[in-house]
Formats: sequence, C-alpha cells, structure tokens
Amino acid sequence: MLKLCRVLDVFSARRLIPTLKIKGWPDPILTSSGFCLSGKMSEDSADVQNKALKRQADDALVEDKHEDKKLKTDQDEQSADRKYPKKKVAMLIAYSGKGYYGMQRNAKNSQFRTIEDELVAALIKAGCIPEGHGEEMKKMSFQRCARTDKGVSAAGQVVSLKLWMIENILASINAHLPPQIRILGYRRVTGGFNSKNNCDARTYSYMLPSVAFSPKDFNQEDTSFRLNSETLQKVNRLFGVYKGTHNFHNFTSQKGPRDPSAKRYITQMSCGQPFVKQEAEFAVITVRGQSFMMHQIRKMIGLVIAVVKGYASEEVIERSWGEEKVDVPKAPGLGLVLERVHFDRYNKRFGGDGIHDTLEWTEEESAIAEFKEKHIYPSIVETELNEKSMVNWMATLHIHDFEATATGNQDRKDDDDDGNASD
Repeated sequence: MLKLCRVLDVFSARRLIPTLKIKGWPDPILTSSGFCLSGKMSEDSADVQNKALKRQADDALVEDKHEDKKLKTDQDEQSADRKYPKKKVAMLIAYSGKGYYGMQRNAKNSQFRTIEDELVAALIKAGCIPEGHGEEMKKMSFQRCARTDKGVSAAGQVVSLKLWMIENILASINAHLPPQIRILGYRRVTGGFNSKNNCDARTYSYMLPSVAFSPKDFNQEDTSFRLNSETLQKVNRLFGVYKGTHNFHNFTSQKGPRDPSAKRYITQMSCGQPFVKQEAEFAVITVRGQSFMMHQIRKMIGLVIAVVKGYASEEVIERSWGEEKVDVPKAPGLGLVLERVHFDRYNKRFGGDGIHDTLEWTEEESAIAEFKEKHIYPSIVETELNEKSMVNWMATLHIHDFEATATGNQDRKDDDDDGNASD
C-alpha cells in the first residue's frame, strides 16, 4: 500500500495532476500534501480513491496514446501531400465497351465488370488514390460525365476527381489498364468542378452497316449493298426532323408523356458519307444534344431506319412527340460511341483565368483518332460481320405496329440487358 502511494505521488506530480485539473477535479484534492498521506482517511476510503485515481491515470494514458497516433497519422498524410500534391482534375478516357457492362460501377452486381471497375483498380495500383477509398469514390469527388450502356464505347469520356499527382501519372495509370481502356489526357479544374453537372452537351456517333437503309425486300445479308446519294439525302432529311426541343417520352421506357424531363434539345443529327470496311459498307451517324435518356439515341435511329425501309410512314416521327404511346423500335447497342462531351460555359468562365486550361482536348485529337481506329471501329465491324446484330434486329421490324397506338409493351419486342442510362 505504501509503495502504491509513493508511485501515485510521483506520477501525480508529473502527469496526473495537470490532467485532472483539465478535467475539473477540485483543487483541495489536488493540492493536498499527498493522495495517500491523510491520516484521517480510512483504509476503505483510501482504497476506493486509489482505484479511482488509477482509472484516471489509465484513461489519461489511453488518451495520450490516441492523440499521439492521430498526430502521427496527420503527419504522415501531410508528408504524402508534400510529396504528391492532391489536385482536382478532369481526365479524358477512351474505351471499347465490348465485354463490359457499361461505364458505371454497380456495387450490388460486382460480378458484372464495368469500365469504372478497371479505372478505380488502376488508380489505386498507380498510387493516385488511397486504397481505402476504392469502394467510396465519393471521398475523391468522383463523377463521370456520361453513363454508357452495356457494350457501348467512348472516345471522349470525361471523369472528374481528386488525385495525388504522382510522377508520370498517365503512363503509371495506363500501365495498370487493359489495352482497350486508355487515359488520353487530363486538365486541372476548379475545386467545385463536376464533370456531369458542368457538361453543356454530349456528342454520340453510331456506326452501322449501310444495308440498314436498304429496301425491306432486299437481302439484308448481302454485303455488296452500296448506299446511293438519293437515299442518303432522305436519311439526313429525316434525322433533321429531330432537331430542336421535343417530347421524347416514346424514345425511352423511363418517362411519361407529361414528365417535363422527357423534353430534350437536339442541336445536330446527320449521317456521313459511307465507307467500306472488310468488303462491307458502313456509315456513321452523329448526334449532338444537351443530354439523352436511356435508349433515346438508339430509338431515334431505329425509327428512321423503319421509315427508310418502308415499314412506317414519315409522319410517325412527329406523332411520337404527342401524348399517345407510339411503337418505336430500338436499334442494337453495337455501334454507339460517346464521341465528345462539351463544357462551353465552364471554358468561357475559367478557361482564360491563367490557372485552368479549357477542356477542349485539341492536343489529344490524334490520340483519340488513333484509339478509335485501333480499338473501337475494328471491334464494331468484326462483331457486326460475325454476329450480325443489325441484320437480326431488322428481321424483327415487321413485328412493330407503327400506325396504331401502342399498348405500352413495345420495349419487350427488342429489349436487352443494358441496364445503365446513356447519360
């Protein structure tokens, strides 16, 4: 007992008394000649007080250890930040979507590999983000500009996030990515930048065999078909009808006719000159709009194909913007590519401030073109010629009733397992 008292007397003088003062213990106790030297204190009460003091001492030690550990962690993070500064950036990504279940990660279906699964894994391995944030990318302020469906590719996808700016950052990240996914460039952006919310418009392309515009009684598997100029002019006239603001509720399964968000603004839609790949002729359709709903682009193209082939009359396009349900076929997902995302307002406000660059990606144009020629176009051509997705889809067009009001089940006729919305 005497030994314990001496230990407590020494300990209290050095560390315990200052700690207990902070915690509000009364001065008479702390300023007494000793915790264990009061002759009037009974043996039992002294024992109780000794136990209480021991608990306080233990608590103080635990608290000190916790503070030391927290201080060390803060120092380590500050050291890492000094070595690799953390910056908010916009990253330009190109990928071939074949074999992937879209762009966006789905934690509930982790067995279905997505583009973001590959990207996050590469960022961790390269040392650009902490390993513990891989499952919670919100901590890195992560946002993609556009979600893309299963199998859909991109030549100009943009994501925004905070990164540790390691040395040779592009090479380090790409070293951990498969060849069909590449980071082509990055730009420093403002702290509040959000690639989705700051995006003014998106441009998609759709590559398809030109036989899609042949008459319905033509052999759809005949790769010798060549699109003539007259038919191409008709195709572009029909695509021009889509320009402007219209109610596209019939071009998605997600919106009702009176849903304000079903109104979308289209600024450009046209089909380019056809070209030959592996003895078959292909053409590329380009469409630019403020934003697109799930399956909207594929249904816009599908309806024009149905009109050109003679399954539907031209007036069905404008009728589809009314409140009644119209049977609109959905073209296959193969061939759809996110070409570019536009940040006009952001560029105007911050592009010339001397700190942030414009998000135009002019320096990456050659890399974008090279990636498309090496990974995107060959994949589309080979898959179409081998699997004949467009040919098989065209064989279902006669099932659709384009004249009568649809019963609401048209999506079942040509539905697939896409999952994610276009953007």
